[in-house]
Amino acid sequence: MASFVDRVVLHVSGGTGGHGCVSVKREKFKPLGGPDGGNGGDGGDVILRVDSNTTTLLDYHHAPHRHATNGGNGMGDWRAGKTGETLILPVPDGTVVKNKAGDVLADLVGEGSEYIAAAGGQGGLGNSSLSSQKRKAPGFALLGIPGEESDIVLELKSIADIALVGFPSAGKSSLIAAISAARPKIADYPFTTLIPNLGVVQSGDVRFTVADVPGLIEGASEGKGLGHNFLRHVERCAALVHVLDCAALETDRDPIGDLEVIERELEKYEVDMSYAGTDGDVVPLNRRPRLIALNKVDVPDGRDMAEFVRPELEKRGYRVFEVSASSHEGLRELGFAMAAIVKEARDTVEKAPPRIQPPVLKPRGVNYKGGFMIRREERNLEPLFRVLGEKPVRWVQQTDFTNDEAVGYLADRLAKLGVEEKLFKEGAKPGDAVVIGEGDGVVFDWEPTMIGGAELLAASPRGSDIRIEEFSRPTREEKREDHQKRRDARAAAREELETERRAGIWTESVNYKHSSRPAEEPSAGNEGE
Repeated sequence: MASFVDRVVLHVSGGTGGHGCVSVKREKFKPLGGPDGGNGGDGGDVILRVDSNTTTLLDYHHAPHRHATNGGNGMGDWRAGKTGETLILPVPDGTVVKNKAGDVLADLVGEGSEYIAAAGGQGGLGNSSLSSQKRKAPGFALLGIPGEESDIVLELKSIADIALVGFPSAGKSSLIAAISAARPKIADYPFTTLIPNLGVVQSGDVRFTVADVPGLIEGASEGKGLGHNFLRHVERCAALVHVLDCAALETDRDPIGDLEVIERELEKYEVDMSYAGTDGDVVPLNRRPRLIALNKVDVPDGRDMAEFVRPELEKRGYRVFEVSASSHEGLRELGFAMAAIVKEARDTVEKAPPRIQPPVLKPRGVNYKGGFMIRREERNLEPLFRVLGEKPVRWVQQTDFTNDEAVGYLADRLAKLGVEEKLFKEGAKPGDAVVIGEGDGVVFDWEPTMIGGAELLAASPRGSDIRIEEFSRPTREEKREDHQKRRDARAAAREELETERRAGIWTESVNYKHSSRPAEEPSAGNEGE
């Protein structure tokens, strides 16, 4: 089972904001209490924080999905929802945060350094916060927005000043154990070191950190061995120390040959150029200051080999030290040489001004409309207008489309932002499809008659909007049929009256037809009376 992980892919998502509440104050002797719906709580953030007690990314290797707490929904009586708890993820010092494309998002160096990996969603407003002079009792509330979701890559780059590189069993672990208080695993077989080891060294008044990188072998750049996978841990180092084995048991190996192999592998390694530090430069590993430590001179054959190869190494421009991790011979001189390089590198960084360009702040223009744009597209040979921008997309997420008043409120906000005017200028016509957001988004059949306002809400019940009511204009054929039906009804009424007149049934009484029996007609004998 792995106990050290220095690279993971982490899936993080912020908490979803709580929904706003729709409520009206109901209290005795207060029939018009007004809206009292509370706001929803914001969702929690996901924050990466450097913790000195964390040395590996193993926890995120086993559980790569992390989600912050959601915000609570608003309640009546102006009670706001609970804010989601922030999720703190501890990471080791020196963790680099990247996106899937490899761009550096943050470099977390120093205890307590933080980076918001996924922000929580905003809580929705309750109807009490949406009330105004024209909209006195809103029958809707805004929905909470989902939190941010992202896939990030965490890479651990150890904070070390000096890196020890060399072949397996060259004595790097023994050397770091001799010059510091580190106690790495030491054994007499290759690839004993499986993880980078760190040790703190005090030489004079300079304190620095030394990293022991697992052994490099020829072909490491093609995936052989272990060392090439851990070279990212030496990218921050100011110098390299080649630990050469002068008492190797293999007959086909010698210190100069080992040095040439390691140099070729360092040259093939591509340093992460996306992170340049404060000075704006990244020096390749094979161009950094290097020292030579001829190890195991306490062995007779090792001392002879060191004396034999030392002139050749000095001729190539290297500073050579004959050391022994077992007898501590030469370690003091090597420590002071490493301390001098570290001190010089630190002084250079402090004196060199940073070459990072400061951000340029530009004021908003007079006609600033919230930063939205309209892109004309085509779908199924029909025009489609896509509205893009932070505000329109967020407003759509906050809208409850089952509530007509909420949809009308969205139309008012878009019109105030200038979306309607922009659609006119882009050539949109009534009935054209309008999409807000990327992808499928929310599709509308654009109707410019939606330009109105909250002043029309007085004639509609709470939760409805007369501008949203379905109204279909009758076609010419429907008008013709309706006119013909009216003509037929009038003709039938006239025919009925004519029939009654011919039958002698004619009276001035309006209730004649509804009486229980007809009125008595005068008899012929009474005509003369």
